[in-house]
Amino acid sequence: MMKASSQHPQIPDSSKAPSCDDSLVHLEQVRQVQPEVLPTEKAQQMAAFFSALSDSHRLQILSALAQRELCVCDLAAVVKMGESAVSHQLRGLRSQRLVKYRRQGRNVYYSLADDHIMTLYQEVAQHLDEAEQFY
Repeated sequence: MMKASSQHPQIPDSSKAPSCDDSLVHLEQVRQVQPEVLPTEKAQQMAAFFSALSDSHRLQILSALAQRELCVCDLAAVVKMGESAVSHQLRGLRSQRLVKYRRQGRNVYYSLADDHIMTLYQEVAQHLDEAEQFY
């Protein structure tokens, strides 16, 4: 509970996350949740995975690949980037196993690595569309 000053009422700071008024640890709840918390190594792997998704250019590439498999030159045209820049971004996406490729003659075709990536992409897009309705 916030305490008001006798001179001026305090206005809640919306930039701060709400927290408990009393620092009281609920041991039974902690004991139930603690074994399910991500181990540090897995958390670091997930952070690297999400870091690969933190670039708008890489997300544009993923959005194109969510539609269909494309060669590097077509991807470059779709996202309006140079082929070398697209190749650079694709290397990062490949390193996190977000995309896969196949060679056909002199061309290299990229697609999303698997259905998990498609689902992740669709879920985040849907979440953002829903969030816009609430704000």
